[in-house]
Amino acid sequence: MNKKLYVGNLPYNVTKEQLQELFEQCGEVKDAVVIMDRETGRSKGFGFVEMATTEAMQDAIKKYNGFNMGQRPLTVNEARPKEERRDGPPPRRNNRF
Repeated sequence: MNKKLYVGNLPYNVTKEQLQELFEQCGEVKDAVVIMDRETGRSKGFGFVEMATTEAMQDAIKKYNGFNMGQRPLTVNEARPKEERRDGPPPRRNNRF
């Protein structure tokens, strides 16, 4: 089972270390990352936390989904698998009227 969590609505000043420290209260954290914008270097307001056990992951979801961090209610749920990215513009529709 996937033990990776999506953590949304993070305050923009939260660091990887702060995110890891918060989730360690539920169990061992294997990895934590805050997603940064490539162009600005600023946080995008979400990240991912990988927990060591399924039990720790479930505990973290219960404890932190809706939890206020920096006056922002967090969204915490199981991360979905990464979708393949397509390069280039989306396909054009053939709309004929």
